[in-house]
Amino acid sequence: MEKNLANSPLSVARPQWDHSRLVPRIVHLGCGAFHRAHQALYMHHLLEISDSDWGICEVNLMSAKGQQLVENLRQQKLLYTVAEKGAEKTELKIIGSVKEALHPALDGHAGILRALTRPQTAIVSLTVTEKGYCTVAASGELDIDHPLIQHDLAHPAEPQSAIGYIVEALRLRRQQGLPPFTVMSCDNMRDNGYVARAAVLGFARIGDESLAEWIATHVTFPCTMVDRIVPAATAETQQEIATALGVDDPCAIACEPFRQWVIEDNFVNGRPDWDRVGAQFVDDVAPFELMKLRMLNGSHSFLAYLGYLGGYQTIADTIARPIYRQAALALMLEEQAPTLSMPAGTDLAAYARQLIERFSNPSLRHRTWQIAMDGSQKLPQRLLDPLRLHLANGTDFRYLAMGVAGWMRYLRGVDQQGKAIDIVDPLSDRFHSISQQYPDDDRYIAALLDISTIFASDLAASQPFVSAVKQAYQQLIQSGAEAAIASLSRRAS
Repeated sequence: MEKNLANSPLSVARPQWDHSRLVPRIVHLGCGAFHRAHQALYMHHLLEISDSDWGICEVNLMSAKGQQLVENLRQQKLLYTVAEKGAEKTELKIIGSVKEALHPALDGHAGILRALTRPQTAIVSLTVTEKGYCTVAASGELDIDHPLIQHDLAHPAEPQSAIGYIVEALRLRRQQGLPPFTVMSCDNMRDNGYVARAAVLGFARIGDESLAEWIATHVTFPCTMVDRIVPAATAETQQEIATALGVDDPCAIACEPFRQWVIEDNFVNGRPDWDRVGAQFVDDVAPFELMKLRMLNGSHSFLAYLGYLGGYQTIADTIARPIYRQAALALMLEEQAPTLSMPAGTDLAAYARQLIERFSNPSLRHRTWQIAMDGSQKLPQRLLDPLRLHLANGTDFRYLAMGVAGWMRYLRGVDQQGKAIDIVDPLSDRFHSISQQYPDDDRYIAALLDISTIFASDLAASQPFVSAVKQAYQQLIQSGAEAAIASLSRRAS
């Protein structure tokens, strides 16, 4: 099949605007699948209905994989396909909001810093995952011992981390008398704007307190809540899209039809009118992000660990089982929803039912293994923060405890069928060492709870929490995931 998205006849219309009108006012760090199916798509739809000139400079900092993506985008004149896959139909869109694509191996560190220090750069956005901020998960503060941070402190003109690039670019802009830019995190984290701010200021303070003060005074870090299920690309979905298009697109992405974006309206140097195409600008994102992190992401992690252990490869396969479906709904409504304080009129029961429907979409092959990645970074926000509220209030948290135990059982590296699990996590070496050192007993659980960057000190010292996790873990060992989950509903009745 011909590889020429830019010129070949297609069954889907290309963008009709003059691409030369776009100015790369947004530099986005982390040109992954989620960003291309979310923020870049919102920008695309705004360009469809307006004469906006806001374009995106995509920067991928990943090594070989990221370089190949940038090269492919360039070959396709920066166009790519998004396939919105519903339960009954798929809609294809050719996205045209990207003005430029860069990678350190192709453009050098200096090339990326030039993009960040152009006068027209008004927003630097990020989707680099939790670990890309080089922070301590339990506190959100910069991890100054992180290898990338240590490298960037020693070589500020050749950064490797997103934080290193941002701080060096802001230093250069200040030096050159240029206005600051807005730093907008679009990652799936609670208080993502505050996390980005803490990381940037923490890095700046190490070398230049006056720079840190300038950033604190002049740079804004709006919080955002982003939502769209975007599975990792597979050969199967790529082939489906290529067949529908009539041309191969190695940059194509499949996702669900649903999308949501709530943004704190706090921009220092202008912004696009994303609210014209469905985004929502608000004064306070926190209630919305907590709703999503706990009800969607928390139940996603619960299903990922316990579904994978049960032998299910995707979320749709997992939730097709009534026991998992009932447990996910119970987790959302009985344990996550009560920890939220939402604006008047918010229907959390309807939101939970909508999530179950989204999870059940058979067209999305969202792998449990993919969602299970980087659990050390995700667990504190998705399961542990709400669990602390239940401990403080003396309320039930059996599903949350089972989710934590499922994560611990997953870290053993072998599923219930005896097959090896590929653990992908910044702490994978430590997890492997603990698994090798301790059998399936209380010592193994204690060793994991001793990781303060995940559990801090309060949870390891909480007898109700430790007892609940131990009980849930033993149920998983003795009965398997599905039976252990079933026991939760029996205990409630």
